[in-house]
Amino acid sequence: MRKLKIGISSLYLINRPFSYFIKRIPELETNFIEIIDDGLHAINKRRAQTLKRLARDYGLEFSVHAPFADINLASLNNSIRRVMIKRLEKSLQYSSEFEAKVWVFHPGTRTGLTYFYPEKEWKNNIESAKHLLKLAKKLNVKIAIENLPPPYPLLMKSVKDFVRFYKEAPDEIGIALDIAHANLNGQIELFLERFPDRIIHMHASDNDGKNDLHWEIGKGTINWRKVCRKIREIGFNGSIVVESVQNAEESLKRLKKWLS
Repeated sequence: MRKLKIGISSLYLINRPFSYFIKRIPELETNFIEIIDDGLHAINKRRAQTLKRLARDYGLEFSVHAPFADINLASLNNSIRRVMIKRLEKSLQYSSEFEAKVWVFHPGTRTGLTYFYPEKEWKNNIESAKHLLKLAKKLNVKIAIENLPPPYPLLMKSVKDFVRFYKEAPDEIGIALDIAHANLNGQIELFLERFPDRIIHMHASDNDGKNDLHWEIGKGTINWRKVCRKIREIGFNGSIVVESVQNAEESLKRLKKWLS
């Protein structure tokens, strides 16, 4: 049986140069790291080769968070959606070059036109996800779609949304369960109970139960001991990545202790 991998996301250093983060990697108390492919940490050919070398030299494994700023898989503007898909395709390609274990992407969002075309955005979301899966299979990269936080106008936030998604999309698309996002609609345990076989990756941070704050683990309203007990109970053996912005490395230590 595979062992659960506990790692850290580069999100807490996203405002620092990529080179700074790279220098920090050997000092981190984990060998599983998630790269945010956006902002100052956007991956290119040279950076992909650097990550491949680091994986070899330090025995590291990586996951990748796909670009999300200005990305909407459900966009009703087909020409713009094609450009966004191209950006995601490039991210997948680079991720395959350093053998990323999981590639996490966001579902689409509603817009000012949703009222007039209530089902079209959902259809585009499904078609985009299927397209990405097709490429990912060719590149031998596992992909996972993330549950997003209320109250924003996002298409996939609740268990109900994911139940609908899997009626139309392939099971080969995994779930990246964002525990903090699920806390905002009180569905952490429900997600774990409903999708124990589809959750392949998790994000961990804390919040006040009202806003997506990316607090350090243990600072907010999430009952982490209860959540960790549930994670063990369902036999989860994927990867869980700390996405706290403040005190991320301390959060990593805390999570490792609670899941040991």
